Amino acid sequence: MEKSRLEEILKSFQNLKVAVVGDMMLDDYLIGSVERISPEAPVPVVSIKEERFVLGGAANVVNNLSTLGAKAVCFGVVGEDFDGDRLIKELEKKSIETMGIVRSEDRPTIVKRRIIGGNQQLLRLDWEDARPITENLEDILLKQIEKQIDGLDAIILSDYDKGVLTPKVVKKIISLCKEKGIIVTVDPKPKNALNYIGATSMTPNRKEAIECLGKKSFDNIIEVGKELKEKLELNNLLLTRSEEGMSLFQNDEVINIPTYAKEVFDVTGAGDTVISVFTLASAAGVTLHEAAKIANTAAGVVVGKMGTSTVTTEEILDFYNRIYNEWK
Repeated sequence: MEKSRLEEILKSFQNLKVAVVGDMMLDDYLIGSVERISPEAPVPVVSIKEERFVLGGAANVVNNLSTLGAKAVCFGVVGEDFDGDRLIKELEKKSIETMGIVRSEDRPTIVKRRIIGGNQQLLRLDWEDARPITENLEDILLKQIEKQIDGLDAIILSDYDKGVLTPKVVKKIISLCKEKGIIVTVDPKPKNALNYIGATSMTPNRKEAIECLGKKSFDNIIEVGKELKEKLELNNLLLTRSEEGMSLFQNDEVINIPTYAKEVFDVTGAGDTVISVFTLASAAGVTLHEAAKIANTAAGVVVGKMGTSTVTTEEILDFYNRIYNEWK
């Protein structure tokens, strides 16, 4: 792919409208230094210097879409609480549509608080209720999606297994997307894999793909991808393989794409970036091989950042320019 072609594709993202349905959450980072051990217990004392809130879970997928210039819409369930207010404000600051977010008094907004001392994560505290949402919340959420589905170029189902993507919600969305010719891509949790039969595409990592088939290990990862694509009746499958890059399964063809990440600091949120970029490029009408190469480039950028991160079109272009000769 010529560099000018990539630039043209990335510019086209601005013309796309993509929705994310899934488990919206806040990532809270308390960052400080460690200089002593507590006299009360053998644990480090962290002197907090900074607190940083970042959109997490499915909200990070939405954030990736918005950062890449697309019009992003989000659907999910958050609490009728202070953290829910904060999450929605963070989304609205980025001009992301939040009408599809349903508030519930019976569920807390999911927050993951990480304590960082000297660039090392020491502890994580989670606030969540991971039970499936009630039938009433399912119906409200689906009505919001039906109301706003026209005009969408794609829907991403971002499954963190926190209760929003129930079988009823997932099956109805896939049915609606098929009826309207809308791309629907999935970042799955293996235990819910069978809910996603008939989706357009899925972007599991190696471990998730194996577990989606109900196995603990598998010698041939290519056979895993072929079996999973067939079992879930997917149009295509993009399997991420860490340092081995990615494998794209389409029709009867398998295309292996090497990784070019120069430094890996943190893989947190890399899957969110992959599905965001792959979905946007697919919706832009490029070949799936091109879409996978762009997603792979974006992943190479984001793993070089600490914490939950996004990637810009400028960063993708810059990184691609550096690896262009190797791609050739």
